Amino acid sequence: MKVLSLNIATKIVEGDWAGDEAKSGIDKRPVSGPVQLKNHHVGNDIIADRKHHGGYDQAVYAYAREDADWWESNLGMSISNGRFGENLTTSGVDVNRAVVGERWRIGSTVLEVSQPRIPCRVFAGFWSRPTLIKEFMEAGKPGTYLRIIEEGEISAGDSITVIHVPDHSITIADLYAAKNGDRTKIHEIAAVKELSLKYKEWAQSLCK
Repeated sequence: MKVLSLNIATKIVEGDWAGDEAKSGIDKRPVSGPVQLKNHHVGNDIIADRKHHGGYDQAVYAYAREDADWWESNLGMSISNGRFGENLTTSGVDVNRAVVGERWRIGSTVLEVSQPRIPCRVFAGFWSRPTLIKEFMEAGKPGTYLRIIEEGEISAGDSITVIHVPDHSITIADLYAAKNGDRTKIHEIAAVKELSLKYKEWAQSLCK
């Protein structure tokens, strides 16, 4: 399991599709050399809409190259690393089956699996594909956000080592399915202490 590429946005993209701010940092490209992760942020990565992106629970976004390859095959288009807006393009790890609260050591950092990425109109607009939100939800391959537990540096090629797995079984895929309407595990989800406050309040509201 390793990081294939580390991707950041070095320029803002603008458009009427680009959220409330009419601008976005979704256009992330691979960079060489080590990148420092600190203060809930990846190096000099641009985050234009801080209301919906970034912060403790969404500090780093990881997407699997294997899932990108699936999209390439199904959509018949070339998809470069970073195209999903991910900071880490991974290889050899099923990021969707990662357990919420699972911790990874990468380079000199420790990251913690937090929540899935939920697609928005910015994503669809960036791809110029109006049907992308529906397709992304149905595919069940959201990738995962991670918290920065120990600050440090990550470089392309760094190995990913799982150093802790919580004693529950709720995965990123389970959270994503619940957000997509499957509430069969909602009581188990609500009991996960590693959930973000936003997700915990949402899950507990559905258990009443």
